Amino acid sequence: MATDIKAPQFPESVADGTVATWHKKEGEAVKRDELLVDIETDKVVLEVVAPMDGVLTKIIKGEDATVESQEVLGQLEAGASASASAAAEEKPQAEAPAAEAQSGDDDGDAQAGPAARKLMSEHGLSAADIKGTGAKGRITKEDVEKALASKQQSPSSTSAPAPAAAPAAAAGEREERRVPMTRLRKRIAERLVAAQQDAAMLTTFNEVNMKPIMDMRKHYQSEFEKSHGVRLGFMSFFTRACVEALKRFPAVNASIDGDDIVYHGYYDVGMAVSTERGLVVPVMRDADQKGLAEIESQIIEFGTKARDGKLSIEEMTGGTFTISNGGIFGSLLSTPILNPPQTAILGMHKIQERPMAVDGEVKILPMMYLALSYDHRIIDGKEAVQFLVAVKNFIEDPARLLLDI
Repeated sequence: MATDIKAPQFPESVADGTVATWHKKEGEAVKRDELLVDIETDKVVLEVVAPMDGVLTKIIKGEDATVESQEVLGQLEAGASASASAAAEEKPQAEAPAAEAQSGDDDGDAQAGPAARKLMSEHGLSAADIKGTGAKGRITKEDVEKALASKQQSPSSTSAPAPAAAPAAAAGEREERRVPMTRLRKRIAERLVAAQQDAAMLTTFNEVNMKPIMDMRKHYQSEFEKSHGVRLGFMSFFTRACVEALKRFPAVNASIDGDDIVYHGYYDVGMAVSTERGLVVPVMRDADQKGLAEIESQIIEFGTKARDGKLSIEEMTGGTFTISNGGIFGSLLSTPILNPPQTAILGMHKIQERPMAVDGEVKILPMMYLALSYDHRIIDGKEAVQFLVAVKNFIEDPARLLLDI
C-alpha cells in the first residue's frame, strides 16, 4: 500500500515553499528517517525524511515546484524488498540508449528536470554532455553536478573544455549570466527595502579602543579554553556590553507594533550570519543570563548550523536587538540596516591600528569603528549616542561589566 510523503507543517509566518532537491529517484529503495527531499522556504531549508523503509514509487512535486503545508510530494511503497529496487534500477539502464539517442535532438534537454536544466544552462552544458541516471534516462541535478566535477578534474591536455576557455578572453566579449533569485534572497531583499521605507532610520558612529579587550583575551585565552572548551572571542564581550547598555536604554530594546511601542523585559540578541544562500539572523535567547563561554559556544553553533542549512525557523524568529560584524570581511565602516520590527542594530568593523592622541601623546592603538543604526520614530538621537558611548565604555574598561557601573 502506498504512503503519501507530505511537506512539513509550515509556521504561520511561512505561506509556502519550493521543492529544492530530491535526494532519491523514483524506484529507489529508502530507509526509515533517510533524507528524501529539501523544501526551501523564505527563511530556512526544511528536510523531509522517509517515514518507513520502502521504495519511492512516485514523485508528484518535482524540483522547483511550489508546495504548501502538508501537500503531497510523492508516494512511498512500504515494505518493498531490495530486489524490487534493483529491478527498478535495471529499467532506466535498459532504456538509457533511447534517452541518449534523444539527447542529440533539439528538445534533448526536455529529458532533464527543472533544477538540472537550470544548472546545465548556467554552465553551458547540453543533454548530449551528460548521462542521465533517472527514470527513463532522465537527467537529474546530481548527474549535472557529476558531469561538472569530472569536467573540472580532467587534465587540460586531454580534455576538450580547455580550448573552450579561450573565447572568454576575446576582446570585446561581454558575457552575461541570468540566475533566478532564491526564495531566501527575495525575502531578504523585501525586508531590507521595507526597513528603509517604513522606518526613520539614522546611524550614529563612534570608535572604540580594543587594546584592553585584546590584552585580557591574550592573558586568559589558554586558561579560558582549558576551562570551558571554547576560545574566547570578541563577540561575547560585545554581546555582554550591548545587553548592559540595553538595560540602561530600554527604547533601544523596544519594537514597534502598529501604533504601539513594545518595551521588552528580556534580551534576545540576533547575530547576523552570512551564508552562501544569504544573510540569516539566528537569535540568542536571554543573552543577559549567559556567561562569556556560553555565548561563544552558541555563536559557534549558530555559525555551523547556518553553513549547513540546519537553522530552524524558531531559531531565527523574534529578537529584540541585532549585532552585525562586517569586520570579519574587512569592512572598515558601514551603515547597517534595521532588522524589523527591531528599532536598532549595532555594526562592528575591522580592527585597524591608528595613531591616537592619549594624554597629550600620540600612540598607535588597535581601533574599531562602531555604527548604531536606529529608528528615530521612538529612539531620540541623545539616547542612541549615549547607548553607543555605553557600549564603548564597557569594551574599553571591561571591569565595568563586573562592577555594573
